[in-house]
Amino acid sequence: MDLLVSPNSVLANALMRSIDLLRPRVHANRPDRIEFVVGTQINGAPHLGTNLVQAAAFSLAKIARREFGVETVVRFGALDNAPHDVELDPETHHAYQRTYFHALGKAGIDDLIDRYYRAFFDSLADATDVDYTIETYTDQQAAPGFRAEFLRSLEHLDGIRLWLAPSHGNIHVRVPCPECGWAEKRGDRTRLRGLGEDGAEFTAVCMDHGGYEAHIDPEDGSPYLDLATLYRNLVKERLAGHDRKVLPVMIKGGDWTFGCQLVDGALGAMGTPVAQIPMRIFTPQVLAPTGAKLSKSLLRQQGKTALPADVEPWMLDTTTVPGHVDDYVDALLWLVGVMLADPKHFFRSFTVRELARLMHARPAQQTDRPRAHEMGIYKRYFDLIASGKKTTEIRVNDASRRNLKAGKLIRFKCQGDEVLTRVTYVHRYRDFEEMFDHESVASVNPTASRESQLANIRQIYPPDREAAGVLAIGIELVGAARGSDS
Repeated sequence: MDLLVSPNSVLANALMRSIDLLRPRVHANRPDRIEFVVGTQINGAPHLGTNLVQAAAFSLAKIARREFGVETVVRFGALDNAPHDVELDPETHHAYQRTYFHALGKAGIDDLIDRYYRAFFDSLADATDVDYTIETYTDQQAAPGFRAEFLRSLEHLDGIRLWLAPSHGNIHVRVPCPECGWAEKRGDRTRLRGLGEDGAEFTAVCMDHGGYEAHIDPEDGSPYLDLATLYRNLVKERLAGHDRKVLPVMIKGGDWTFGCQLVDGALGAMGTPVAQIPMRIFTPQVLAPTGAKLSKSLLRQQGKTALPADVEPWMLDTTTVPGHVDDYVDALLWLVGVMLADPKHFFRSFTVRELARLMHARPAQQTDRPRAHEMGIYKRYFDLIASGKKTTEIRVNDASRRNLKAGKLIRFKCQGDEVLTRVTYVHRYRDFEEMFDHESVASVNPTASRESQLANIRQIYPPDREAAGVLAIGIELVGAARGSDS
């Protein structure tokens, strides 16, 4: 019986593999790098849905690197402008909010990232051999490119207004009070007073300090520019499309499928070329038993007594998962792998009960399986490794090999079989000629001469791949070869 059964859908029916969703854009743009961008509100412990999106970003980056032969990286956007406090002005009853950044400061935000995400991301990077970067929203909004794109959007304010705020047309632009850091939550009395070559002038009202003015220009990272969710994504996606050598891919939770209709409308109103609109991949949405999105904020409002029986407590605070973070990451990557195995499994939603069932159904041998860098290999070389006769593996120096070093494990896979090895050394060379000046041909292939092995390798790796540099990887057997499903 299949572990997972999913209905067909329009998108799944168009794809053989989930990663093929990116193929048209990769083929058209031929990027040097693909950046998988995932954003998360820094407002406390992550829940299962958050970690699922992040694990999917790393898994997709690993698959895309292998599938398209392009360097990949995960960019984590730490949204530290999430509301930390919300209060009502006792006189006007306007809602005011203070961001996590203004409440905790940079050190406090760094502490939250370290506490809830750093070890998790380090483990994901180690398991997938995909590098990542972290950028807070506070740093992003202060950058000249972001602020210049925001100012450009103000030139199209009439065109984007209803897309970003369909009910009333009042786009939420918050410029916090310079004295206390509080800002009107809905920007009720925040006004654009002027827009010119030197930037934009805003006026706003603080509930404690009265009226104030704010000048926004690209060169000055202050005052703070706090944009509501849809507006922030408009500016971020416009900015992401500037570098033609990079293909940005926005990884978003499934609940974003509805909101992106409005972002696309605003992008179109600004005349954004289709080729500059980032690709988006929507990950499976995690649902409570009622069919609603699993929501920490909703449960905070209603109290823990509202916690459905199907929601295990760790699902709302994944830092409480029993065991080591590596065990949780490996289980999560296995789960994402099951979903990515068929587009019908990935482009859908899952209840918490179904996710719990799947995670408990993880094969026992997977839990004891040591974490290793995986490499596919031709049968003749696999057999030489399995017999212990081949002790040096040759690869080009691409991004997936960057973290290889002595002591790491490599799992070689071929036609359903696999063999586990340990790295004894990693030597880097300019090209294959230089490598064979220093490495024994017999350790690479005991059945070939230098000339024949050099010819074989260059049939596998064309000149442009060899130009990236060459790795000679010393290996020793850890376990006997076995079937991958045993």
